Amino acid sequence: MCLFPYPQNPLCLITCLHIILSVLILSVTTPRSAQAQAYTSYLTGDSSDVQTAVVPGICLMGGSTENDNAMRWWMQRSGLGDVLVLRCTGSNGYNSYLFSTLGLTVNSVETLVLPARNSAYDPYVLRRVREAEAIWIAGGDQANYVNYWKNTPLKQALQEAVVQRGVPIGGTSAGMAILGSHYFAALNGTALSADLLANPYHNTATVGSNDFLRMPYLNRTITDTHFDNPDRRGRLMAFMGRQAGDSSVRMRAIACDEYTAVCIDSGGLARVFGGFPQSDDNAYFAQGNCIPPWQPEMLRPSVALSWNRGEQAVKVYRVKGTQQGTNTFDLSGWRQGSGGEWVHWWVQSGLFSEGPGTSVSFCDSLSTGGIDRGDINQRLSPYPNPASDRLNMPGYQGNYGLRDVRGSLVSSGPWPGSLPVGQYPSGPYLLHTDDGRVNRVLLHTHR
Repeated sequence: MCLFPYPQNPLCLITCLHIILSVLILSVTTPRSAQAQAYTSYLTGDSSDVQTAVVPGICLMGGSTENDNAMRWWMQRSGLGDVLVLRCTGSNGYNSYLFSTLGLTVNSVETLVLPARNSAYDPYVLRRVREAEAIWIAGGDQANYVNYWKNTPLKQALQEAVVQRGVPIGGTSAGMAILGSHYFAALNGTALSADLLANPYHNTATVGSNDFLRMPYLNRTITDTHFDNPDRRGRLMAFMGRQAGDSSVRMRAIACDEYTAVCIDSGGLARVFGGFPQSDDNAYFAQGNCIPPWQPEMLRPSVALSWNRGEQAVKVYRVKGTQQGTNTFDLSGWRQGSGGEWVHWWVQSGLFSEGPGTSVSFCDSLSTGGIDRGDINQRLSPYPNPASDRLNMPGYQGNYGLRDVRGSLVSSGPWPGSLPVGQYPSGPYLLHTDDGRVNRVLLHTHR
């Protein structure tokens, strides 16, 4: 036995010194966060919190190298305040890129690595989300985001940051995949087009619906990434077909090729960034055809999908991404775009096809071909519109954010049932709600 301070046996003394040295080395090389915290923080810049004027916006990145101009568009909306990067794996790869490479001087960039579900309950993590002026969700495995963040205080803090404070948010790869109201959760690994076209109920087809994040303009929308590597048009058709057949929801989708980004402003205008004409970078704005009947003709487990509908099952506006983001699509109506082309997608006996398409016309979503529950949800609109004194929206329970046409927040919080608006100047406003809806309202207040 070794007894201090004077061990009698020299060999014992050597052994004890070796143990002490090992403990000291371990204490130096183990991150402090791993010992005492549910997260690892990498901070670049000023650690003090600043508050800047933010402009709402969403940046959806296809999953490969970030498009610098799209990232600048997103960061400028932060007012150059505190930028927060969230991820479940990895380290500080974004810090220098966002803090210095892009040429914008922000107050700070902090990356939080959140490796477990208890990370989503940590007070420091929640505080940093509430203090951030921009939030970016990195790539990785979206199953981790779903398993660790869903139904947690972190999920609620993200929702409140976007809806109530108007914080610009974005993500790439897995980070983009979870921003739609409907999302591919990857709980059983990735899903391949060939597998889902042969069996739309394949065990990899794990899609969540209206139970995670609800971003403005992404209601009833699934977001898909890495769209050209491999070809994911078939699996997206299966995802959308399942919702149409199983839930009578006429789905929409936004998909990005790997080097393409879609940036959505507070009015719903989506700009597409990429490398065209040097590179064939595309974004896809897809929606189920609303001419009845619009559900798949064949949708059964272990049977090849057929969703043809006269070779017009899904209407797609395909847009080339440019360095300046000059080509656009209007998500406020899902009917108009610039710089793109309409195509049709359909599936017959598990075989995907694409052909020239036609633009979307106005459709009655309550036609005899099926009830579009997503559109019924959108009919819960504020009234009267125009309004002079109060806005009413019975049946809605959740948070809201009322913004003027410049994107400035004028009112937010839990929806009171009837919102006083007589104190605001007359003009157009945007009413954002937790379920991803954005209602245009006009105030005539005699001010």
